[in-house]
Amino acid sequence: MSTRNANLKNKTGQGRKVTPTRILFDEPGPKGRRNILIVSAVFIVLLALAIVGGWYQLWWNYQLEPDKWLPFLQPDLLRFFGRGALGTITATLVAAVFTFPLALLLALGRLSKNRVVSLAVGGWVEVFRSLPLLLLVYAFLLAAPRYGLNLPTFWVLVVPMIISCSATTAEVFRAGIQAVPRGQTEAALSLGMSSNQVSWLVVIPQALRLVAPNLLTQLVSLLKDSTLGFVVSYADLMHQGQLYSAQSNSYIQTYALIAVIYVAINIALTQLANRWRAA
Repeated sequence: MSTRNANLKNKTGQGRKVTPTRILFDEPGPKGRRNILIVSAVFIVLLALAIVGGWYQLWWNYQLEPDKWLPFLQPDLLRFFGRGALGTITATLVAAVFTFPLALLLALGRLSKNRVVSLAVGGWVEVFRSLPLLLLVYAFLLAAPRYGLNLPTFWVLVVPMIISCSATTAEVFRAGIQAVPRGQTEAALSLGMSSNQVSWLVVIPQALRLVAPNLLTQLVSLLKDSTLGFVVSYADLMHQGQLYSAQSNSYIQTYALIAVIYVAINIALTQLANRWRAA
């Protein structure tokens, strides 16, 4: 009987190991796998041709000559871009210090049982996560001074970053809080803890661990948002690159270096976040 049941399960597909792939979509059959291989091979060939073609164009236009790249090894030029990188990192970290606590408070406000608070915070979040960051930057750069609000260049960039990113991050925190099992709250309340104690000592610490990967994504988003510093003439990495490329006419080399620096900063942020999660 057991052998018959096992054969039946094999025929009907029951009893197979459940994987995320099986849950999200059906596993492709032989024809589907063959089509996937063909599409993947075509994509790889096209990508290789694009890389070779781009490399050839650079060579044909003398953009790969050593004289074009050697200036970027000069200490003075490295210090010049280093100041820009420091400006980018400073704007990102300062914005993050204000963004994440504000986003957590917004998430708690949206989950508040007070309907007025919940609606007000919900309106704030929906409005500012829908507006482009560039529009907020222009608002603080051009409109705010007309009403007597004159912020330093640094804050003209950072304040819009805080407002915009805190609105989107608030939804991340809200999802994390709601993902904590209800039993955790009930168990804490049964021990005599107050609602505030349950929130800050039980629910929020667990929610932070749940949303840690998304917080890293938001931090990277802040880093990329800081590239709008050139709009307000803030001395970030993009602004320094804009100044140098305009003077030297080395656009490809300059922005290739900037891309490498951004990748290095993102890798460093990822490592830092991984250590924080492991702690």
